[in-house]
Amino acid sequence: MANECGIVIGGVDTHRDIHVAAIVDAQGRILETGEFATTAAGCRQLLDWMRSFGTVERVGVEGTGAYGAGLSRHLRDEGIAVVEVNRPNRQVRRRRGKSDVVDAEAAARAALNGEAAVTPKTKDNLVESIRVLRVAFTSARNSRTRVANQVRDLIITAPDQLRGTLDPLTTAERVERCGKFRPGDPADPTEATRLALRTLSRRYLALTEEMGELTTTLDKLTARANPALRAARGVGVDVAGILLVTAGDNPERLTGEAAFAALCGVSPIQASSGRTHRHRLNRSGNRQANHALWRIAMVRLTCDPRTKAYIERRTAEGKSRREIMRCLKRYIAREIFALLTDPKVVPNGQDLRAERTRRALSLRTVAEALSTSISSVSRLELGRTHDVEFAVRYGNWLESVASAA
Repeated sequence: MANECGIVIGGVDTHRDIHVAAIVDAQGRILETGEFATTAAGCRQLLDWMRSFGTVERVGVEGTGAYGAGLSRHLRDEGIAVVEVNRPNRQVRRRRGKSDVVDAEAAARAALNGEAAVTPKTKDNLVESIRVLRVAFTSARNSRTRVANQVRDLIITAPDQLRGTLDPLTTAERVERCGKFRPGDPADPTEATRLALRTLSRRYLALTEEMGELTTTLDKLTARANPALRAARGVGVDVAGILLVTAGDNPERLTGEAAFAALCGVSPIQASSGRTHRHRLNRSGNRQANHALWRIAMVRLTCDPRTKAYIERRTAEGKSRREIMRCLKRYIAREIFALLTDPKVVPNGQDLRAERTRRALSLRTVAEALSTSISSVSRLELGRTHDVEFAVRYGNWLESVASAA
């Protein structure tokens, strides 16, 4: 079909082996549909095919984080705007049925009418590295938990002598002792149990070592990706990794802190009826990000004076613990959004150390001037702790020393 206006919109239903594409004009009329391989050559053919109908304004792609990742990357490299398309509406599916062509047409029309307007993650920088390493880390952590449970269960059913020795021990003590077993003939159930415990314990220790290596790498990458986020109170390696992956390599795609709160599942949901006016917890959104905000809140409840004062004030107002936590996570989401989209400049520990050394200042001198311990100064310089307030105060003190000299 001829396209008189020259502007076309694409839609793609992505799969493992083939992509089904549809092209529509500015009025939403279907111009053509086609199937293309998911290889690099297939992605080039798909874009050339779309361009043969006119100027491609944007393309709606299903599954930009899965089967559509390669296609989305190719389209962005070619300067084509890509929008994330959710699966078709269930009511529409009931009326029209389900097929790849129907889904591709729906994706094209969703991109045309603005229903699909979410910019997908670019996945081309440090945050993507953090994401893939977190996949390996969480896999190792989950596997280690399963192994620990298997060791515990074997001990429960082990012969009395073996159970009596190992049952009182902690998991770390169990795997350390079992890893040194020298079992005899496995035809004997006791020796077979010892062999099984040794195998599982050594697997546990290997997974622990693997987790340690990945944690060290993730620590460096998260601090490099967003030092201000890592320096926020309650944000460690794991929490920072979750929040960075949630926002992606292009956090500017988030339209505002309310949108980020909705993404994390902490935006308030109306639960009012009659004379009752209240909000409830949001049970949708990214649950890992929601859990990360909860962990920040729990840490601050134990060590942050402002958070403790807030809890006391809201409790006095008659709010329930659940309502207070919902409000607290919402406030934390606002803070985290600012750190993700417009991070503050945080003095680097290595730079502070170099400046201190250049001025021949000892750790003791710095610690006494800042009213802290020598170990706190050393850990900040070595990057083992991240405290934005302390780092800024340290940097300002070094500047004052320089100006006084």
